Amino acid sequence: MKRQISYQWRLREMMATHGMFAATDLEPHLHDRNINLSSVQVWRLVTQTPERLSLPVLAALCDIFDCTPADLIATKAENVAPRKAAAAGPNVVDLAATIRPKRARIRPEG
Repeated sequence: MKRQISYQWRLREMMATHGMFAATDLEPHLHDRNINLSSVQVWRLVTQTPERLSLPVLAALCDIFDCTPADLIATKAENVAPRKAAAAGPNVVDLAATIRPKRARIRPEG
């Protein structure tokens, strides 16, 4: 059975619980831990869900907020039911056999 995996980035929630409400509030804390990201990169880290994250950045965030990676990233895995194939029943119409286009006739203008 296939599994559907998803995750939720909870950095904004963690920042709010520590009184940080803007990406600029996080920048000096990252710089103190030798994580040199541009303002735009920090803003993206805060406002968007990252697809890739370096371990030094994750470790710095865990140190800043005194938390574990599981507190920053909530994961979820569920079983996915297999798709059912359409069965050929009485309502299935074979369009190739029943509908044929009519041949066009071109008439000269007169």
